[in-house]
Amino acid sequence: MSPSRPAVEEKRINGTLRRLKRLGTGLSGQIGALLDYYKAYGRLMRLDRPIGIWLLLWPTLWALWIASEGRPSGFLFGIFVTGTVVLRSAGCIINDVADRKIDRHVARTRDRPLATGEIPVAGALVAFFGLMFIGLALVLMLSRTTQYLAVAGALLTLLYPFAKRVIATPQFVLGVAFSWGVPMAYAAELGYVPRAGWLLFVVTMVWVVVYDTEYAMTDRPDDVKLGVNSTAILFGDLDRAFIGGLQLLLLLGLILVGRSAGFGSWYLLGLFAAAILMLYQQLLIRDRKPERCFAAFLNNGWLGACVFFGILLDYVFQA
Repeated sequence: MSPSRPAVEEKRINGTLRRLKRLGTGLSGQIGALLDYYKAYGRLMRLDRPIGIWLLLWPTLWALWIASEGRPSGFLFGIFVTGTVVLRSAGCIINDVADRKIDRHVARTRDRPLATGEIPVAGALVAFFGLMFIGLALVLMLSRTTQYLAVAGALLTLLYPFAKRVIATPQFVLGVAFSWGVPMAYAAELGYVPRAGWLLFVVTMVWVVVYDTEYAMTDRPDDVKLGVNSTAILFGDLDRAFIGGLQLLLLLGLILVGRSAGFGSWYLLGLFAAAILMLYQQLLIRDRKPERCFAAFLNNGWLGACVFFGILLDYVFQA
């Protein structure tokens, strides 16, 4: 006895629904895999950890506001914010390419995409050169002096990942690289870098060494085993004193920057808040526990914001 027409129709519909379900499951799996792939590139560029962007951006904004006397153009602001994000991402990629074998043996970094093999080295290099091309396009919109400085900054970015294998104080190399946005901002705004710009550059270098030494304290046991150099290892039990001395130098340098710019009470209030945060960081690193040292490093994002808003408010209420 042949099946009735409704039964045949129901069977056909059920079969179609099963095929659609399998298709949907396969499609969702492919979309999920694609999203995971792009998320891995986001983690490679540290877009999930924006603290590095802020630490690069704050000194650049200090310089941009001071060089323009509180009135930076929207064009330059957009260029430098975008450039900071792009070049920080490129710096993270080339650092991970250089450190991929080391990162596998460090607790904090063993889950990075290149260390785990989620992303091939070739793919990371393609992303790196793509970001550098975007950075080049941005720089070509700026003055010739700024372009020359940008070339030097790119070379410093490439140099730092290898410095930790050669010298005992790679944080000073990072200090130069991370502070390079300061003279670039002055050159973009004024066409040259005045003495006050170089003073701010040196002050920013000091700050970078402070927070990167705190950062290095989190990895010190692993770095000692792997033979990776850092100021945290070099100064040993004197690490807190070294950081404290640099923090005092940083505060003094920022006071000199304020005097050269003619700042008043609002800027000093910003520096007072920054000084409180420096004391808090000393409290965090007191026992040298890795998680607290990392918290001290992260706290520098707020320190940079305090200085910036001191500059901003001083210009607003001076006007």
